[in-house]
Amino acid sequence: MDNNQSNIYPQNVFAGKYLNKSLTVKAAKTAKHSNKQIRVEKVFKQALVLIALSMVIIVLSIFFTLVVQSLPSIKALGWKFLGGKTWDPVNNVFGAYPFLIGTLITSFLALVISVPFSFAIAIFLGEYYPKGWLSELLKNVIELIAAIPSVIYGFWGVFVLVPIVRDLETKFGILPYGIGIFTASLILAVMIVPYAASLGREVVRMVPSALKEGAYSLGATRFEVIKNVVVPYAKSGLFAGILLSLGRALGETMAVTMVIGNSPLIPDSIFAPGHTMASVIANEFTEAADTVYLSSLIEMGLLLFLVTVVINVIGKRIIKRFTNE
Repeated sequence: MDNNQSNIYPQNVFAGKYLNKSLTVKAAKTAKHSNKQIRVEKVFKQALVLIALSMVIIVLSIFFTLVVQSLPSIKALGWKFLGGKTWDPVNNVFGAYPFLIGTLITSFLALVISVPFSFAIAIFLGEYYPKGWLSELLKNVIELIAAIPSVIYGFWGVFVLVPIVRDLETKFGILPYGIGIFTASLILAVMIVPYAASLGREVVRMVPSALKEGAYSLGATRFEVIKNVVVPYAKSGLFAGILLSLGRALGETMAVTMVIGNSPLIPDSIFAPGHTMASVIANEFTEAADTVYLSSLIEMGLLLFLVTVVINVIGKRIIKRFTNE
């Protein structure tokens, strides 16, 4: 080995040791960082699981609380509570059938009234004017409608909508109550429009441009693109918005209570006064001194809870069927 090789060899050995040490330190830091990331992700996942389970626990606790508090009414009335047509707290006769009918009629009638407006707004803002000052203005107005307290809708209904409905009833030869099922449905329709419209607008905007451009290239008009491309693609989201609106309508209390007439009788027409399960609870809960009376109102809440769950389950199955198609 010559002198040059003898001089280079120790330097190479030193450089190799330094390089190995650097790699070892870097690998240790990387491993430490990876272990920290794993721990953070594990804690984050556990937190998400706990939050999800807490939602389930809250729903189950609400259900079991309603069941326990409804036991006196269930024992005293049994199945007669569901089919009973008379609500007479003085004689301890309680039947939920008129209120169940009133809840379903007002909610579904409001849904029928609101769906055309919701779809029109969703398509207009999602397809025709997705951007611009007009789109932002309408979007803010819709959000404002959703944020207005229900009692404000009730005041508006009493002072504005009731006189209009009364005039219409007079013209058509109907008893001019003004208040009733139809008036409550109109207010509910206004209140639930933003929910379906907002979700529908976002779904319509998510339709791939390639699908629409392909339809236009084949000579389709704007209406044909909306009918044959946009609506079929977004139908599951549009139906989800309808389901969300229905859930909002089923549980609405104050606005409905102020204009529905609060009659414990089964309505003979959509213009007659009626009652909903939520409104009867709001009206009579503070007056219920008897145990069975109070328990009957709580059982009414349990029935409303179950109706909401059943309708949501049915709606989810329909959405799933639409999505699979």
